[in-house]
Order: sequence, then structure tokens, then C-alpha cells
Amino acid sequence: MKTARLLLAMLTVLSIFAIHSVTYAAEVSQGICKSFNQQEKQLVIEEYDTHFTEGQKYGGATGIINIYDVSKAKVGMHPEPGDIVRIAYKVEGDKRSAIKVMNVSKQDLMKK
Repeated sequence: MKTARLLLAMLTVLSIFAIHSVTYAAEVSQGICKSFNQQEKQLVIEEYDTHFTEGQKYGGATGIINIYDVSKAKVGMHPEPGDIVRIAYKVEGDKRSAIKVMNVSKQDLMKK
């Protein structure tokens, strides 16, 4: 009987943590790197849409320019202007704080 109660209590606590973690899901953007400033910890990209074609395998440019704070982000290969990047971020007020930055253009280079 005590084992069943202990198991039920553990499952309850675990389910609360699982539900709580879903509320902190990040947003994701993908686009072309316009600039990456390591000193100011800022990444500027032009957002891409999700209309993938043979000629635009990462989507098409939307003309929307956004700035991301990458001071606390995990950054793989540092992006350079012209690279395609994917950013997981959270919005804090009017600021976009990156959590992870993946250089999609160069991800195959890291496997070698």
C-alpha cells in the first residue's frame, strides 16, 4: 500500500513538471544572417517564410528584419552574413532573446 502511494506521488510530481515545462516553449525563426556582432551579442536576420521550393529550399525572404540578443544563447558555428540560421528564442517585452542559434548553411561541416 505504501509503495502504491509513493508511486502515485512520484507520478503526480513528474506530471506537474512535464506540464510546467510545456508552458515555456520557445518560438523559432529561420532566415538569412544580415550581421552578427560578437561584441554587442546581437544577430540580425531577414526572416524567411515556410514556402519551400526547389529554388528556395529554406523558404523565401519576407523582408522582415529582426534583431536577436545572443548573450545567453548556445551558438554552434558562428554565422556570417549570407548564412541561413535557425533561432529558438523567447520574447521578453520587446526584446527577442535567443536560446539556441543553428547555422543551417554550415551544419554539414560540423559532422566532418
